[in-house]
Amino acid sequence: MTEERFKVLAEAYGGDISRWPPDEREAAAALMAAKPAFTQDVLVEAGLLDAVLDDWTRQPAPAALVARIVAGAPAPRRASRWRGWLMPAGLSAGLAAAGVAGLLAGVQLSEQAAEGGDAVALVVAALDPTIVAEEV
Repeated sequence: MTEERFKVLAEAYGGDISRWPPDEREAAAALMAAKPAFTQDVLVEAGLLDAVLDDWTRQPAPAALVARIVAGAPAPRRASRWRGWLMPAGLSAGLAAAGVAGLLAGVQLSEQAAEGGDAVALVVAALDPTIVAEEV
């Protein structure tokens, strides 16, 4: 482990090595044995920040601030009765229209195929683009 990596880990995880990721602890211990003065300085500095963070407590917001925020918040929107009914109805109408369009297209293509038109070639080409229309 490099000194830079040791500093980064101490800044991220604090001055207590037991809080560090398990796979980094052994390399950190080896560096601590090799460079005790450097690692001790880094851990003490990180430990000071740990102590400050451990002592910090969240202060509740003043009641007046909470009241202002609540008073300024927009009122919840109520869903209209029509919207609750129209959304599923519109979806159903759209699906029905798509089904009717597919049915009409199928009828039209079958009529053209019965008349010997180019509908068969069109369908075959759409289903298998490797087939050339003249082969049909």
